[in-house]
Amino acid sequence: MRGTEPQAGWLATAPALPTPDGAPVHASIARWLTDLIGRGDLVPGDRLPREDRFAAVLGVSRMTLRQALSTLEGKGTVERKSGRTGGTFVREPRIECDLTGMAGFTEQMRRAHVRAGARVVSATTVPANAKVAAALSVQRGESVYEIVRVRTARREPLAVERSYFPVAPFPGLLDHGLSGSIYTLLTRTYGQRPTSAAESLEPVIARPDEAGLLKVDQGSPLMLITRTAFTTAGLAVEFARDLFRPDRIKVSLQTGIGRPAAPRPMDATDPP
Repeated sequence: MRGTEPQAGWLATAPALPTPDGAPVHASIARWLTDLIGRGDLVPGDRLPREDRFAAVLGVSRMTLRQALSTLEGKGTVERKSGRTGGTFVREPRIECDLTGMAGFTEQMRRAHVRAGARVVSATTVPANAKVAAALSVQRGESVYEIVRVRTARREPLAVERSYFPVAPFPGLLDHGLSGSIYTLLTRTYGQRPTSAAESLEPVIARPDEAGLLKVDQGSPLMLITRTAFTTAGLAVEFARDLFRPDRIKVSLQTGIGRPAAPRPMDATDPP
């Protein structure tokens, strides 16, 4: 039964503490609970025993147990709720998004075996501000498409995407369905396939409108990914500012030592 303590059989698998490998006790507890969740002995929604009882079963102090639970909470594995019906609950694991390739949100969710969804908040034509104009190599004030979408998985909002596209290469873009992969639309309908991107990450806090779309508290931490996507020919086809919930999304990046830096796509202002 979800929302209540699971059957206590898993408690019998607790390791003898301290463990023979000499690891800190709180780290051994966190590793044991992580293994239980990975095997499915504990599943999202399960509530762990009360701290005093749990610590007594493990033969550790409540402070040591809290260290272990804080480690898991920091990783998004559990969450602690206050109040009469509160406690420590196993939560859905964060979904990993790998920025190494050019996979969009839909493809990232497919790799995680999760069905992606999209709700279009707005789709309109706006004048390009200085930042958008520089990224897309258009004149400031020139018309560009702005598409704002809330991206979901398991019916939960995970990200807000605010993307800008140049008008000239994509006539009638807003007349198409925009709830699927826009990268696929750019490729199949217009023959402009994004193949590389310049991206940056920075932590931000949720403003009121963003908090409402993502169903988080105002001021909650978010991860901002700013991206400019290019075709093989160097055409800038998208400038985006994506806001992710770090409690539900884990961003990863693969790299290697000694790899040469990828060439920067030619900007419209570069000499031929």
